[in-house]
Amino acid sequence: MVQISVDLVARVVHEANRVLQIHAGEVPIGPDYNNAPDWQKESAFEGIHKALAGETAEQLHQSWCEFKIKDGWRFGPVKDEVLKHHPCLVSYSMLPMDQKIKDHMFAAIVQAFKDAPEVEL
Repeated sequence: MVQISVDLVARVVHEANRVLQIHAGEVPIGPDYNNAPDWQKESAFEGIHKALAGETAEQLHQSWCEFKIKDGWRFGPVKDEVLKHHPCLVSYSMLPMDQKIKDHMFAAIVQAFKDAPEVEL
C-alpha cells in the first residue's frame, strides 16, 4: 500500500483545473500549484476531505462557496483576488456548465485516488 498525501491530490486537482481554465479561455488563469497562495491550497484540502467523505459535486460547490464567503469573498461579475469577487459564488444550478464540470472533475479525481487499491490517503 502506498501512502498518498492530500497535498499530492491537491496538486493534481489544481493542475487539472488550470487545464480547464485554459480550455475555457478564462482570464486570469490561476498560478501553477507551486505558486498558488496558501488560501487556495487550504480550499483544495478542505474540498478533498469533503469529497473523500462522499460529498457530491453540488455539495462540493456549496462547501467551496461557504469557504470563500467565510474568507470575505463576495459575488462579482469578474474574478478579482484583490477585491475578493468571484462570479461562481452562486447556487450550483446557476453555474455555467464549464464550471459544473470543474466540480465533477474534482470529485472524480479524488474518488480515483480513494478507489485505487494500492493507495491509502
